[in-house]
Amino acid sequence: MNIAILGAGNIAGVMATTLQPLKDVTCYAVAARDASRAQVFADKYGFQKAYGSYKDMLEDPEVELVYIATPHSHHYEHIKMCLNHGKHVLCEKAFTANARQAEEVLRLAESKGLLLTEAMWIRYMPMAEKIVEVVNSGIIGRPTSLAANLGYPLEHSERMVKLSLCGGALLDLGVYVLNFASMVFGNDIESMAANCVRYPHSGVDAQETIMLTYRDGRMATLYATMLAQTDRRGFIHGTNGYIEIENINNFESMKVYNLERRVVAEYAAPMQVTGYEYEVMAAMKAIKEGAIECPQMPHFETLFMMQLMDNIRAAWGIRFPYEVERVEEDPEEDPVVTARKAAEAKRLLEEQKKAEEERKKTEEAVKRAEEKKAAEEAAREEVKKELDSPTDPDDFEDDPDDTEASEETQTSEEIKVSEETEEKESEEDHLSDTP
Repeated sequence: MNIAILGAGNIAGVMATTLQPLKDVTCYAVAARDASRAQVFADKYGFQKAYGSYKDMLEDPEVELVYIATPHSHHYEHIKMCLNHGKHVLCEKAFTANARQAEEVLRLAESKGLLLTEAMWIRYMPMAEKIVEVVNSGIIGRPTSLAANLGYPLEHSERMVKLSLCGGALLDLGVYVLNFASMVFGNDIESMAANCVRYPHSGVDAQETIMLTYRDGRMATLYATMLAQTDRRGFIHGTNGYIEIENINNFESMKVYNLERRVVAEYAAPMQVTGYEYEVMAAMKAIKEGAIECPQMPHFETLFMMQLMDNIRAAWGIRFPYEVERVEEDPEEDPVVTARKAAEAKRLLEEQKKAEEERKKTEEAVKRAEEKKAAEEAAREEVKKELDSPTDPDDFEDDPDDTEASEETQTSEEIKVSEETEEKESEEDHLSDTP
């Protein structure tokens, strides 16, 4: 598949390194706002073509899948450009600046039948599935809470500190801890509390704590910062132990501890190129199957994350300069109401599906019982029919000759008994007369 990269920054270089050894992948084209920069990038990573214009690259009919590697402040514009040129899209996180933009481009992709998926790489990693499997196995009992943190000193990065570039810790780092919580505990959020410290020079969120309370009573405590280095660990606590994840930004290992805090199981992440290969392979597979989304990061998950971050920023009073205002905003609603409604709709859909499956199982069981009852009834009717059917009288009436013979035999026997009785009485009389 011919893959092109839109943007030639650092993250584009990581993706280019990832693509080189992948099977069935052609490093086809790269585009930057400067042609010479694009050419340097193409020469370094072995791309066939270099473009000094995004539009020119997208007009190339040989381009099949475009990886968008520009700042998230520009994702909305670039996603639309790619889709309108008939290209499948793998877009870096954060997907867009807000949920309204995300919803619009997702609808556009659906209308055109094109793949559009978010490059939230941890969702595609094999370890993501393994973590969920271990948590659901019951090895730590009933999970009750989780905690995760992610932080790097990034004040030197222009895109992190500028409000015009959708800067701040939330969309760049907080999005990882939120996705980690979503992967493990789902999205059925009852309430949220979030606080941030703003960067003094621009007002973007520099670091934040986010507390999520779920409808079933579980809690998630999350922390993200662009001011310091953190240990990047995630913990999932349960009634019989806890799980430790090393590096929630690129899963490295998982350890399971019992109530004595002793390791009872340990899992290491498989060898990888950079970790980006999983999202690329998932996107290629989806395209080949004619899908418009990847199961690892479906559209509703991307939209949910954007809605959740919108609500968090609304609670902080942070808006990007060009951001579209929400038309139907209710200031009295809980800040996480939109996310809660989405989770509620998803749960209802799952319950309906489960109820339908149970209904079908019940109908099948009733049908089997009725068939068995009918078979038993038929068997009883057959036996009754056999017993009640007319029978030849000869099978039950005596033969006349046999009756006469029987009567003659009976008379003869009676005469014999009578004679014997008379002889006996005569003998007794005789003995009684003897002196």
